[in-house]
Amino acid sequence: MNCPHAESAQADRNAGVITIDPMVQDLDGETARLRDAGVLARIDLLGVPAWTVTRHAEARQLLVDPRLVKDIDAWGLWQSGVVTRAWPLIGMIDAGRSMFTVDGSEHRRLRTKTSQALTPRRLEAIRPDIEKFTEELLDALDAAQGEDGVVDLKAVFAQPLPMKVVGMLMGVDESQHAMLTRQYKAFFSMLTPQDERLALLAELDVFYTDLVREKTARPTDDLTSALILAEEGGDPLTEEEVVGNLKAMVAAGHETTIGLVLNAVRALLSHPDQLRAVLAGEIGWDAVVEETLRWDTPTTHLLMRFATEDIAVGDEVIRKGEGVVISYRAIGRDTEQHGPDADAFDITRPTRNRHMTFGHGPHICPGAALSRVEAGIALPALFGRFPGLRLAVPDEEITRLPVMTQNDMAAFPVLLG
Repeated sequence: MNCPHAESAQADRNAGVITIDPMVQDLDGETARLRDAGVLARIDLLGVPAWTVTRHAEARQLLVDPRLVKDIDAWGLWQSGVVTRAWPLIGMIDAGRSMFTVDGSEHRRLRTKTSQALTPRRLEAIRPDIEKFTEELLDALDAAQGEDGVVDLKAVFAQPLPMKVVGMLMGVDESQHAMLTRQYKAFFSMLTPQDERLALLAELDVFYTDLVREKTARPTDDLTSALILAEEGGDPLTEEEVVGNLKAMVAAGHETTIGLVLNAVRALLSHPDQLRAVLAGEIGWDAVVEETLRWDTPTTHLLMRFATEDIAVGDEVIRKGEGVVISYRAIGRDTEQHGPDADAFDITRPTRNRHMTFGHGPHICPGAALSRVEAGIALPALFGRFPGLRLAVPDEEITRLPVMTQNDMAAFPVLLG
């Protein structure tokens, strides 16, 4: 039996709620709707309500607010049993103990260990390796052209490069890289059934646990061994903590760099005047990297923080126990931060460096410097080898993967020249 009053009440609750499309069919439109909704927007994540912040200044404040925590036990919907392990996005929030899921002193302890393993000295030391990998993949790109001259820039170049780098850092044999790429791709995809996604998480736990035990018995000069052996900053990491850090760092590290490289290439190919200015040396590749990070962020929505008490933001109040998403793509196009033309790609933009795509505060991405180094090597090398690079299909035919958190493409077909 229909109940008009109940239907009216439900309509009132749903009014103004923006559904985040799991198929990512209109990312630009979704970004605009979120930004137009105000500083805070009510969103629906596969049937689960949450808040998202869409403005630079307010996001900056919330990201350092100690009343917003990563602990899933502070989430009212989790405590009440409304959200369970059956929810497809739970693995991105409840992913095991790591620096990505704890706060305060425990977060500092776990993060300190990772920072010791990802020092500027270590990154500078691996620069020649990144350059070598890049050249090898450019050779592979040239060789992979089909009879029509078309090659998938993502599959042959942008995807394997960051996995090669993070694999080398962790001490993972190259024979395992393809497996890890498949596992993470399936984990993030909204097309993967939830029981399969949970099984993938279990398989990754086994893989990383075996790796940690191998490196504990026979440590080498890699990130995994450094995490195991790090002595400063409190108690040593437990096996679970090392596994959690590695699992999350690989997911965030290689996915972010894939998006950064492809989004930069796409932006330059659709703005030929700016590409010519870069190739002529009139402006540096670092400007391309930063404007891409601002304009077409590799991470669209970061899940999730939880309010431990009521938090007033503008005219809205985030109630205790509610979840808050950080919508980095909307934040990157905040007109109050970047001007009325924030929707435009402009490598000469004065505010291009003043974005928060890698976060802000205690949880700022520890792999940000690595991603910048990789893109700063890959992009000039790619266009230096293939200055006539162009899309093999109209830009509007490039489709995005059905991933709610990452800004990733299914494929990126190009002609090399």
